[in-house]
Amino acid sequence: MAVKQEAQKNIPIKILSPFLANTSAIIGWGVDADPNNDPTYPMRNQLGDRGLTRQWNRPPVQQPHVEILQSIEHVRQPAVVGTSTPPSELSGKLRRLAFRRSESNRLHWIILLCADRVNVFEGVISDLRRGHMPNIPAEMGIRSELKYNKSGFIRKILLTAIVLATLIALAVWIL
Repeated sequence: MAVKQEAQKNIPIKILSPFLANTSAIIGWGVDADPNNDPTYPMRNQLGDRGLTRQWNRPPVQQPHVEILQSIEHVRQPAVVGTSTPPSELSGKLRRLAFRRSESNRLHWIILLCADRVNVFEGVISDLRRGHMPNIPAEMGIRSELKYNKSGFIRKILLTAIVLATLIALAVWIL
């Protein structure tokens, strides 16, 4: 017992660290420390169930009229789902591919990010087909970029120019 106490004396005390936050100065810190003021308490203690937990009936599931992509981790879809932008075209195919993988798989998220970028391009093409000329600089926030991040904007322009020049050179070389 004395050896244990002696070993504990040599352990640096984290409380005295200058990098530790003073939690008493943080507004709202430890709000759930009082069991009488714990918002999760009725869920944990189901002895005095007042219809909040065991007797709870799941709301009826929304019947969507469009395709809903669902994670493979979940057995059923939630009661309410978003139907404003169903998966379509190439971006939809990419999203379907992503949802074949687990959410814990990094590739799932990378494919979804790629699908978002492809969807932006598809939106521009769709606008042009309908005769609407999209204002791409305004939609990309170029004014704010120039005002608040001029060096970053110049880097993006140079990188874009290099990529485009490389693609054009490859196309000319191949053809």
